[in-house]
Amino acid sequence: MSTVSLIRADAYELRSLRHSLETLLEPLGGISAFVKPGDRVLLKPNLLTGSRPTKECVTRPEIVYCIAQMVQEVGGKPFLGDSPAFGSAKGVAFANGYQELVEELNLPIVEFHGNRYETVGDNFNHLLLSKEAIEADVLINLPKVKSHVQLTMTLGVKNLFGCVPGKMKAWWHMEAGKDANRFGEMLVETARSLNPNLTIVDGIIGHEGNGPSGGEPRNLGILAASADVFACDRALLELLGVEPHLVPTAAASMRLGVCPELSEITFPHARPVDLKVADWKLPEALVPIDFGMPRVLKSTFRHLYIRFIKEPMKAYAKR
Repeated sequence: MSTVSLIRADAYELRSLRHSLETLLEPLGGISAFVKPGDRVLLKPNLLTGSRPTKECVTRPEIVYCIAQMVQEVGGKPFLGDSPAFGSAKGVAFANGYQELVEELNLPIVEFHGNRYETVGDNFNHLLLSKEAIEADVLINLPKVKSHVQLTMTLGVKNLFGCVPGKMKAWWHMEAGKDANRFGEMLVETARSLNPNLTIVDGIIGHEGNGPSGGEPRNLGILAASADVFACDRALLELLGVEPHLVPTAAASMRLGVCPELSEITFPHARPVDLKVADWKLPEALVPIDFGMPRVLKSTFRHLYIRFIKEPMKAYAKR
């Protein structure tokens, strides 16, 4: 059975947060159950944008600070990596208050758009992932609880989309077209391919409404962790009162048989019902996966995608 650790946590103050994270991870064996001396450990927060630093659009730096410290204390070598939708990982991180922690812990920041890649699954064998994410000894996934105007919610599975290098994210949107279910499957296959060792979700303050960046902060007071990213997402949707069929990543994970039923998940601390959130705000309206691009522009984009990405990668996969 999968284990999902859920606890109440109300503060980002470092001493209190460190205690909360230790409590959160204790039923999973602590950080030493995932990190061994000498391991290169990728910390993958949600670094969406630097344009709204007070709106809780990204994983808080305090979470990353404490986890990086814990990794270093057991002999691991943490580094920070992401591929933000807008700007560089370093630029977005610094805009959101990461500079002090990066300098204090001498934490390297890796930009994922520089080199490539690994293919994703049999059905998506032309979709590529960052080499840095694939080659890390340990991947710790650090998402933020947020609503999302295309996928209803973004949690652990969606956060791994940040391991798609740079502007290639646009090609993935073109591949899915307006089919949110197909896009959800693509994201699930991404998560299966990356297979994060540990997911720790920042839900002390979430971002509700028209997320991932156009909504507003919401005090939730929760932290979640699991070695099973699909179980973790399922538990959080239950906690937030969001039906899984409304979330393409959750629906796809259940359809593909990689997400356990709630009855198959062990909760060593609190259960979702114990931390239930009332009236979590979802987006007012959903935006198409292809952003509703005009037909001419989309046709041009698709032509470039097929010529320079899809067909070359199909040829590569047959070698």
